[in-house]
Amino acid sequence: LLIDFAPYGTSEQGNALFEVCPGGAPCNFLAALSALGMKTAFLGKVGEDDFGLMLRHTLDAAGIDTRGLISAPDVFTTLAFVRFDENRDRSFSFARKPGADTRLRSDELDLTVIDECRMLHFGTLSLTDEPARSATQAAVEYARRRGKLISFAPNLREPLWPSLDAAAEQMLWGLKNADVVKISGEEEPVDQAAKVIRGLLSLSARGE
Repeated sequence: LLIDFAPYGTSEQGNALFEVCPGGAPCNFLAALSALGMKTAFLGKVGEDDFGLMLRHTLDAAGIDTRGLISAPDVFTTLAFVRFDENRDRSFSFARKPGADTRLRSDELDLTVIDECRMLHFGTLSLTDEPARSATQAAVEYARRRGKLISFAPNLREPLWPSLDAAAEQMLWGLKNADVVKISGEEEPVDQAAKVIRGLLSLSARGE
């Protein structure tokens, strides 16, 4: 859960303008489900700042249960600045050193949210850094032990990973633990995404 600064034209001085937009793929997914009448809830962390408050209000307005959303006084809400090239392909610059979304700890998880759900959905950005990685893995393992359906969206944001090998390792973990995998055609062509997944599964089959 973060703030996207999306391009919004230029000022009279020719400087780029950005619109403040609530963002984060998992919450976009929850908002879509809520709009379709499903009950949804979110587990994560924002800063105890204006952007964090905006995100909490946005989730409340979308009908997403926020009892599992932590507001932290010691870290700032994660920000992402979006740019488009001449082909309308997106690139991202992140203010996340660290960002609140990476600071969620396993002991802060409200497990009653998972107890009450039928499906747990997670993405890869919560796997880039500790302690959020361990918290995500703990949530998935807890949900799996209780027979919940696990949904996973491998969403590569290369600047957030120390290396592509590290990204592949965590994506492979996600694929191994998911019942449903969500791939966005907007992020990359589906055939390319399929090749990535086939390659990861091939590595898994060989025990690598």
